[in-house]
Amino acid sequence: MPSPGKFCWGIISGFASNATPSTERAILSSQPSRPVAFLCLALSMALVGSYVALSKPLVAAIPVFLLAWMRFGIGGAAMLHWLRKPAGEPPMTAQTRRLLFLESFLGNFLFSICMLFGVSLTSAVSAGIIMASIPALVAVMSWTFLRERIGPRTWAAVACAAAGIGLLALAQPDSDGPRAETRTADSWLGNLLVFAAVVCEAAYAVIGKKLTGTLGPKRITSIINLWGFALVTPFGLYAARSFDFGAVPAGIWLLLLFYSLAASIGTVWLWMTGLKVVPASQAGVFTVMLPISAALVGVFGLGERLGGAQLLAFGIALAGALLATLPARIPGVTPAASQ
Repeated sequence: MPSPGKFCWGIISGFASNATPSTERAILSSQPSRPVAFLCLALSMALVGSYVALSKPLVAAIPVFLLAWMRFGIGGAAMLHWLRKPAGEPPMTAQTRRLLFLESFLGNFLFSICMLFGVSLTSAVSAGIIMASIPALVAVMSWTFLRERIGPRTWAAVACAAAGIGLLALAQPDSDGPRAETRTADSWLGNLLVFAAVVCEAAYAVIGKKLTGTLGPKRITSIINLWGFALVTPFGLYAARSFDFGAVPAGIWLLLLFYSLAASIGTVWLWMTGLKVVPASQAGVFTVMLPISAALVGVFGLGERLGGAQLLAFGIALAGALLATLPARIPGVTPAASQ
């Protein structure tokens, strides 16, 4: 398995190397093909799952608000040049500004705080079960707020996603070690916080669909990260006053760099790029990659076992993604004509 740092750096360096105004105009005027959009959505959620799992050692070493503050700061420094308005971008309306704030407040600020606190209080098994509800919430929110049509295949894909990830979480063995029993008193609060993060993630997916119609992915990424940095700055500064930065091991700083670049740049850019052509309700099915990738990090990175039930769960969840990505066939219409 390639190291998370190399994987993330390859994505981030590719994004940053071509961040010119002409490239941004091309992004605004062109759309990725559907297979590329599907790949972007899957990679975005897989990256989220990996850093959610790897956030446990970060939370153990750095206070949550300080961790979130440094995450937004590092990400913002890496994409300052993305804040520049491209020549081909239309002026932002008041509604667009409100949506950008909500996108950051829910999908960046609240998601990070709720997920980091939640993961520190509950088990990975419980978090996986709760995250399985993301596709259903995205589909329902898309139907409610965007009036998107939810076809039978999308609902079937959502059902497969929920069933597969639910089976995966239920089939996982209990955590080993003496700390498993001592944390049961706080697990209910952790579960509630993880569910709150799930709601924020679903809202993030739906709001992002509205934004991609007027702004490019890089512009959205940089603006909502800036809002996230502004929102968490008072809490981060307060936490930094009494924190001993010299006591943090070098490995934690490297993990923080990966977490910051992946969370602030990589996942948002990939997700916004995919949403340019994929309906939010259909894109929500790809959130199954979040708990799947988190489990894979646990298996290959933390040495957890993967049995037959877990493999079956992976198959069901991936079948849901396949249902969402295969083109629908309309009787009497060829693929070329349908385009």
